[in-house]
Amino acid sequence: MCMHPDLEAFLDLVAAAGRDPMHRQPLAIARAEYDRAARDLDDTTDAVAEIRHCAVPCRDSATVAARLYLPQQPQRGAGLPVLLYFHGGGYTVGGLDSHDGLCRALCARTPCAVLSVAYRLAPEHKFPTACNDAEDAYLWLLEHGRALGLDTRRIATGGDSAGGTLATALALMARDATWPKPRAQVLLYPCTSASQDTASHRRYASGYLLEGDTLQWMYAHYLRNDDDREDRRFAPLEAPDLRGLPAAFVGLAEHDVLLDEGLGYAERLKAAGVPTTVVVYEGMVHDFARLANVVPEAAQRVRSEMAAFLARAFTRCD
Repeated sequence: MCMHPDLEAFLDLVAAAGRDPMHRQPLAIARAEYDRAARDLDDTTDAVAEIRHCAVPCRDSATVAARLYLPQQPQRGAGLPVLLYFHGGGYTVGGLDSHDGLCRALCARTPCAVLSVAYRLAPEHKFPTACNDAEDAYLWLLEHGRALGLDTRRIATGGDSAGGTLATALALMARDATWPKPRAQVLLYPCTSASQDTASHRRYASGYLLEGDTLQWMYAHYLRNDDDREDRRFAPLEAPDLRGLPAAFVGLAEHDVLLDEGLGYAERLKAAGVPTTVVVYEGMVHDFARLANVVPEAAQRVRSEMAAFLARAFTRCD
């Protein structure tokens, strides 16, 4: 299917503006542009009851900021189920503000609490700092969730792009450490492969929002050496065994360099017996879920489908 005409027109406007692609910008400018674009292009109208600001302690005595969204119509009874969310941005850009609209939507539509974590970014913090921060946030949530009114028996992990990688890598870590495992995982176009050599990487390397060169620029900032590429915390497809992971929603964009590795990961999950829902959104490009002011129908659809998946997972009796 062809790219959605509104996306095509949007990308034409971006090209006509003559801005350098992200990988040719100074990092500070790339970060500012990423956040500014979110304010202009996303929908933040989903209403929540309250937003609390948290500080999550990390193993190296640092702290990372987190934002706890609470729904207007919480489920009655025990504490609120909670989605632990990790933003995208290739481990180098993005944060709490860039993903505010998406987190609000998932909070309001599920409904559930959403804890969005501002894990530390590269190149200031190389691999595996983001993974360690994700793990520390999960353990902090398990320990302190009840005091925040949350049901720590009903935690899901989620994220988009690199955040999706963190979410599923965390599910692997929880399984192997025999911690209470997440109830579900919601993954939007996750990075899953050690190498970027699939047909979709070649087909969509240029002109489809996420440039192949930008992806490699992000990875060069994040990874310490080539050996890190083989680590399953960076490339979950390298994990020898995916059995025992929580049920997964895998949402992918048709015109995305990450399409094939996302499909490959979904197939590995299914083969391992993990209940997996995979949806390829036709005509879409990477990051479309945050382009609600450009492709509102598709962005609202994926948000609602993720929320419906979470609602089912949170109400399931295990």
